[in-house]
Amino acid sequence: MQDLISLILLFYKASTIWNIGSDVGKTDPTIVNPTFNVLDYKAIGDGIKDDSNAFMEAWEAVCRVDTSATPTLIIPSGKTFLLKPIEFHGPCNASNIYVQVLGNIVAPNDISEYIKDDEIDDKWLGFSNITGLVIDGFGLINGQGSIWWAPNTCKNAKALRFHKCNGLRLSGLRHVNSQKNHISIFQCNDVIISGLHITAPEESPNTDGIDISQSSHIQIKDSFIGTGDDCVAINGGSSFINITNITCGPGHGISVGSLGADGNNESVEGVNVQNCNFSRTTNGLRIKTWQGGSGFARNISFQQINLKAVANPIIIDQFYCNSGHGCKIQASAVKVSNVTFKGVQGTSITDKAIQLSCSKTVGCSDILLNQINITSTVGGKKTNSSCSNAQGKCINCYPPVTCLE
Repeated sequence: MQDLISLILLFYKASTIWNIGSDVGKTDPTIVNPTFNVLDYKAIGDGIKDDSNAFMEAWEAVCRVDTSATPTLIIPSGKTFLLKPIEFHGPCNASNIYVQVLGNIVAPNDISEYIKDDEIDDKWLGFSNITGLVIDGFGLINGQGSIWWAPNTCKNAKALRFHKCNGLRLSGLRHVNSQKNHISIFQCNDVIISGLHITAPEESPNTDGIDISQSSHIQIKDSFIGTGDDCVAINGGSSFINITNITCGPGHGISVGSLGADGNNESVEGVNVQNCNFSRTTNGLRIKTWQGGSGFARNISFQQINLKAVANPIIIDQFYCNSGHGCKIQASAVKVSNVTFKGVQGTSITDKAIQLSCSKTVGCSDILLNQINITSTVGGKKTNSSCSNAQGKCINCYPPVTCLE
C-alpha cells in the first residue's frame, strides 16, 4: 500500500511540473529551449481567417519562458497567416527569443482593419522592448500596400516596426508591398540585418526598404532592396551605421535624412556605406537637410559604389523641401561636415552627376571626393557637376567639381 501511495504522489508531482492533460509544453518554464508553434494555438493559416489571437497567445507563452531557456516561436511553412495590426510586447523573461518565419504572413486588404479608437494604427506588425530577439527564415511578409498608395489616402502604416529591441538579429526573409516603410528601426541598439529581399513597385509612394531613427550600432548587409522610395534612410538621432553589399534599385538610393524639418535639432554621425550597387535609382548617395533646422550630419563615408543608369548619383542638399511645403530661404541649417565619396563609378541618366548645394551661412566642410568616375548613359555626352558653398577636395574626379578644386 505504501508503494502505491508513493507512486500516486510521484505521478501527481510529474503532472504538475509537465502540465499533463493541459497543453503540454506551452507554459512550462522548466523545459530547455521549448518551441511554440502557432498552429498549436489554433492558428488556421488559410490567409482568410484572422490568426492574430493565436499569434498573440503563442507570443505570451514564449515571453513567459524563464531566463535559462531560449524559446522558439515557429510560423510553419505551407501556410499563409492573416494578421491584423498586432504588437508583440516585451520585456520577456528569456534573455534571447527566436522567431522562425517559414510560412507567409499577410496584412488585411482593408484600411478599416487598422482603425482603433477612431485612429489609424501607424504600424502593422510591431515588436517593442524585446532584448535578444532573433527573427529569420525563408517566409514572406506581405503588407498588401496597394490599398494605401492611392493619392490622398490617409497616413500609411509601417509594415514591420522594431522599438527598443536591443540585440536584434533579422535575416533571410522576403518583404513585399509594404503599406509605408517595410522595416522601421526606432530607438534600437546593436542590430544586424542581413540576407533580406525587399520589393515594391517603383511607383509605390513612401515604401522605404529600411528606415533607421534614434538608433546606434546598426549593420545592414548582403541584401536586395528595390522599392518606391529610399532603399535605406538614416534619420535623426542615429549613429554608427554600417551598410555593406546592398543592391539597390528601383528606389531613391541610400539617404542620410531628411534632417531638421520644422526647425528641429537633429544629428547623424558615423555612417559607412561600402560595396553597394545602384541600378536605375532616382538618387544614389544623398544627404538631405531642411532649412531652419539645426544639428549636424558628420563623419559619413560612401566607398566602392557602382552605379548603373542612376538619375542623381551624388547629392548633398541643404535646401531639401518636398512638395507642398512652400519652403522659404532661412539662415539656420543642419551642418554637414567630414563627408567622403571614394571609388564611386558608373553611369548617370542625367547631366548632373554631382550636386553639392550648401547654405551660405552654414555650408558644407571637409568634403572629399576621390576616385570618382561617373559618365553618361548616352555615348559621347558629358556629365557635369554643380557646387555651392562647399569646402574640401576633389581628387581624380570626373566630372570635376570646381568649388572643391
